[in-house]
Amino acid sequence: MADPSVSAGAITAFLDFAASRGADRAILTAGLPVAADHLADRDNRVAFADYVALVRAAQRLTGNDALALHYGEAVDLSELSVVGLITRAAPTMADALAQMNRYGSLVVELDLGATDRFEIVQEGRHVWVVDHRQNPNDFPELSEVSFARMVCGPRRFTDQLKIGEIQFTHPAPGYASEYARVFQAPIRFASGRNAMRLDGDWLSHPVALQPSYVFGILIDHADAVLARLAATTTLGGRIENLLLQRLHTGDAHIDGIAREMGISRQTLYRKLKAEGLTFDRLLDQLRHKMAVRYLDGGKVSINEAAYLLGFSDRAAFSRAYKRWTGRSPGPKVRRPACAPAPVR
Repeated sequence: MADPSVSAGAITAFLDFAASRGADRAILTAGLPVAADHLADRDNRVAFADYVALVRAAQRLTGNDALALHYGEAVDLSELSVVGLITRAAPTMADALAQMNRYGSLVVELDLGATDRFEIVQEGRHVWVVDHRQNPNDFPELSEVSFARMVCGPRRFTDQLKIGEIQFTHPAPGYASEYARVFQAPIRFASGRNAMRLDGDWLSHPVALQPSYVFGILIDHADAVLARLAATTTLGGRIENLLLQRLHTGDAHIDGIAREMGISRQTLYRKLKAEGLTFDRLLDQLRHKMAVRYLDGGKVSINEAAYLLGFSDRAAFSRAYKRWTGRSPGPKVRRPACAPAPVR
């Protein structure tokens, strides 16, 4: 699969939370290799490695090692992604968990192979939710966020759900007392898995915080976004995703993309040729698509669009835009559908 990624919505929500806890937002944003406009569309993607670096930087700036745990406790999934809205519209908690498995990659994309991230496991009298994320100790903060949301989210609409025990594969951190406060359940660190034991009727507990017709609308939107995300697993889609993060730097060259993909320039040329593609064509098509989105949507000025797309100046961008669209960049002139009748 393509390199794991995180939604721009998740990045923005974490930036907002970290800033509310004292981090300098400008410093955090400067550390991200994407333009601010890239984050404005919450369905855009940011490399998972950049998300990890963002969380670690925010921890340093706030002096709070438990920042990720507090983020999962305070910020509901529905505030940053359509996935959260879908889970809140699901009939039961079991249905909500199923939707998390189906659409979770829209928030955080991980290499899970053919395995669902969360599995319901019956062990004797107990039911567990097991997280199958690989190498969790490389970034235990994601385990903190995930389980904190699964525990604290339902508390916002019911006080009937209890957790029997939570297991984490990472060692106990220096702020282990915060785990006890947040989860209000026994915690076992350095366990063989990341898992949560469910008590009572947790799985069958009703949710349905949104009307059923809303559920259908949200599913349609999520399916469309999921299809776009799946497209990035193709070579062309992966290159486009990498270019999106580089356009504004003016460094949208094949050498840098090949290096980031861990292959030689010649190998990338051969792979593109095998799929009937060229790097220059992919770059031009992406710039065309983004230029139309920026200007026709009235999001940015012509000068800003030229910068965001990596053009040397406004004139170069204007020439390219006219080649793409047949007209100079600027607001569309809307003509009346028919001429007015003559006055007699």
